Amino acid sequence: MIQRWGGGLCFFLMLAGSAMADTQYTQLDFDDLAGWRDDNHQAGLDVFLNTCRDLDDPQWQVLCAAAARDPDPRDFFEKYFRPVLIEDGEPMLFTGYFEPELPGSLERGNDYQYPIYAVPEDLERGKPYFTRRQIEEDRPLVGKNLEIAWLTDPVDLFFLQVQGSGRVRLPDGNVIRVGYGGKNGRDYSSVGMKLVERGIYEAHQVSAAVIRNWVRENRREGRALLWENESYVFFREVSEVPAHLGPLGAMNRSITKGRTIAVDPEYVPLGAPVWIEKQGAEPMNRLMVAQDTGSAIKGAQRADIFFGTGDDAGRQAGTIKDEGRMVVLLPGTIAHNLVAASR
Repeated sequence: MIQRWGGGLCFFLMLAGSAMADTQYTQLDFDDLAGWRDDNHQAGLDVFLNTCRDLDDPQWQVLCAAAARDPDPRDFFEKYFRPVLIEDGEPMLFTGYFEPELPGSLERGNDYQYPIYAVPEDLERGKPYFTRRQIEEDRPLVGKNLEIAWLTDPVDLFFLQVQGSGRVRLPDGNVIRVGYGGKNGRDYSSVGMKLVERGIYEAHQVSAAVIRNWVRENRREGRALLWENESYVFFREVSEVPAHLGPLGAMNRSITKGRTIAVDPEYVPLGAPVWIEKQGAEPMNRLMVAQDTGSAIKGAQRADIFFGTGDDAGRQAGTIKDEGRMVVLLPGTIAHNLVAASR
């Protein structure tokens, strides 16, 4: 389903809701954005155009129409938007995600023993369903014809669910794509933090690769560790998405490597341009578009950067755990009134 944002300012204020009392909204100037003048604004505009038509708020539609005819992309953003820094008291955290490509089969057999499940008919949105452990240990979904494909490794299945989409390469060389279909209504819990709490690793040592290796080296304890994250994701086949395009995000449109971020939609409207200033070993000052969400992406200063498809993208994404800040670009009137209402 395409995520839509309607109702203008009133809707956006309702979106901020009870969080507004504890959230600070500060309007900035474009000169306050580090590296703003040096970015490729056309690349950011192209990604914005990919989803802006799905925003049914009249103010956004006016901007979408203007974006299609404005010859100067940087001028477009500076003319129609205002940068707003949204803070909830928590420090900024950037992480990365990607679209994995995994070996799999349409039939169970030999090494292919771990199913990618479609959405069960009795799953009700927002209501708790079977936990991860119950699904994998008690197997209540067996016999319901929900298996889209079978993988060779439970760790691959776990991280496919964390990423929310992926490609499955079949034994004959063909590839199918799967995208997010739904979840079991259980809270997401970081297994990396569980390893830190147990004193196995320090926080700075934890990465996707470290978790993957530890689980594989400690099979029984590793499986129990994964079960501590009760959240479980179900998929749908989306093989109609062309191979050269990115996976489908929360707006049901293909997302773009290096220009799409996943955000918490309680604070950032999906489809909005967002300026990021990521620190770390490889700093990144770049215009992105908020086109995706994630169970672990919670808070005003929290974002997941999409790094693309495949193993190289996975290695890049797995190393990102950086500070910085992100600034949401909002239509001028909405930005002004939102900042005023929060004072």
